[in-house]
Amino acid sequence: MQTLVLRLNPGDDLRASLDLAMEQDGTGAAFVLSGIGSLRGASIRFAGAESPSRIEGDLEILTLAGSLSPDGSHIHIGVSDAQGKVCGGHAAPGCTVRTTAEILVAVLPDWQFARAHDPLTGYAELAPHDLRRKT
Repeated sequence: MQTLVLRLNPGDDLRASLDLAMEQDGTGAAFVLSGIGSLRGASIRFAGAESPSRIEGDLEILTLAGSLSPDGSHIHIGVSDAQGKVCGGHAAPGCTVRTTAEILVAVLPDWQFARAHDPLTGYAELAPHDLRRKT
């Protein structure tokens, strides 16, 4: 396992920045291990919802985790607002960094992640491939 340590700047989109880091590194499989920082609003898809909800205002990132793939990322986020109210779900495009975001990514050079339609869930789910296997 290798690591990438990212520090995002004010105005950066969280998801777009993670996807760009994957592309620039040439990585085929990675996981977000940890992330903290602040947002100036977020788009989060809550459990069972068809589309993301928009949360405005200053937010603190409490948790950030997920899988990163050239075919698409699956990232979960937990945030709190100025009153300490906590919510979380799928991080969607539109999570804009307010002051900073510090993110630790584990790169898995022996793996290739893809997304494939799963008839059981109806979603494009993780399809991991171990590059060390000759199958």
